[in-house]
Amino acid sequence: MKQKVKLWELMGFAITSLGGTLLHFLYDWLGKAKWIAPLSGVNESTWEHMKLLFWPMLAFAIVQSFFFREKEDFWCVKLRGILLGLVLIPVLFYTYNGVIGRSPDWINIAIFFISAGISYIYEARLLEKESRCKNPRWAIFALLVIAILFVVFTFATPKIDIFKDPLSGTYGI
Repeated sequence: MKQKVKLWELMGFAITSLGGTLLHFLYDWLGKAKWIAPLSGVNESTWEHMKLLFWPMLAFAIVQSFFFREKEDFWCVKLRGILLGLVLIPVLFYTYNGVIGRSPDWINIAIFFISAGISYIYEARLLEKESRCKNPRWAIFALLVIAILFVVFTFATPKIDIFKDPLSGTYGI
């Protein structure tokens, strides 16, 4: 089971890395098409970078769930892994930005990959042991709420710094 879990999580990291990278550019590549905006990064805000991690991780989790049906706590593990990645992106970004005072692109890119990597390592550890997940339906519901927030905040963006594009000073689309 351990080798199976490690292989799956390694594939998840690769797919999330590739998917997030593609989603970073997709909105611009498609001529700023509004239909792709909820899935793709529409600006350089921290929130939009969190979106780039969320969608590929969720898509991979859906595929992976068909192969981990025997794992009752699967969705609780995936929720924890995704939440970890979503928290790491702003924590790492604002921590180094507060210390250094600027935002080099290579560090921003590294933060995305580090967050994805740590998330999948964490998931692998949780999948290898029994969890205390009482109700996996709540985990699925929580992921659905997060997905809805990513869609809604793409078009109705709060005027909070995490949503602010540091290059243009604008929010959302």
